[in-house]
Amino acid sequence: MDVHVRGMRYHLDDRGAGHPLALLHGFTGRAASWSEHLGPLARHFRVLAIDQLGHGDTSIPADPARYRIDEGAADLIAVLQHAGALPAALLGYSMGGRLALYAALTYPNAFSALILESASPGLRGEAAQHERLLKDAALASGILEHGVRAFVDEWEQLSLFSTQRSMPAERRAMQRAIRLANDPLGLANSLRGMSTGAQPSLWERLPELTIPVLLITGSEDARFNTIADEMMTLFPNAQRVIVPGASHTIHVEQPDRYDEIVTGFLLQLAAT
Repeated sequence: MDVHVRGMRYHLDDRGAGHPLALLHGFTGRAASWSEHLGPLARHFRVLAIDQLGHGDTSIPADPARYRIDEGAADLIAVLQHAGALPAALLGYSMGGRLALYAALTYPNAFSALILESASPGLRGEAAQHERLLKDAALASGILEHGVRAFVDEWEQLSLFSTQRSMPAERRAMQRAIRLANDPLGLANSLRGMSTGAQPSLWERLPELTIPVLLITGSEDARFNTIADEMMTLFPNAQRVIVPGASHTIHVEQPDRYDEIVTGFLLQLAAT
């Protein structure tokens, strides 16, 4: 279904009943990235998987500033309000996790719990932020110059995704098709506006978040394990799960185990 909020059209998959659970995909994804999880999760919750700005069937504004994390968070609240799905539990993967964390900190009364998969609070220091901005700007220019296929060919070779090469061929092909279906301008502007370097660092704000938080990382993702370890020391109410044999995309690599983790966490909260 499509909803129109704040001048944008957002596409979402809305199914199931019960307490709302909003799912935010990562860069190059879309709501269909969660396709293996929608059925199992919808047995317990009302699940809303949302195409983020510039991705899937959601609007592709021409101005990169419209993709900023504060705009994305305001859009998310508007979409969930339109759907009658607040307060909600919020789950975000990678880029979607950065947006989820920002939204939970900015609109603390809108969310009952936060699940972050392979996500970070951003970068510390102007130098690191500027360096990342320049890197992502170059990637954005490359997408517009050479097209989505050339970008995806390189993207899939990143070490973050190395463990995906052992997945079943059908699952790999589905994820590749989702990436390739994106619009080059949408991906480029998402990089420009939602870059890790463009967002404010949220490290110092983590102690503000009092809702229950679950951090999920893969054992083979050294960088994001280090980030999650430090985040655990700053959140007032957090749990941590490390999935053996997985890297950055746990929900793709080990979908059954992922559903067990997410469902178990949320049902435990509901029972307390």
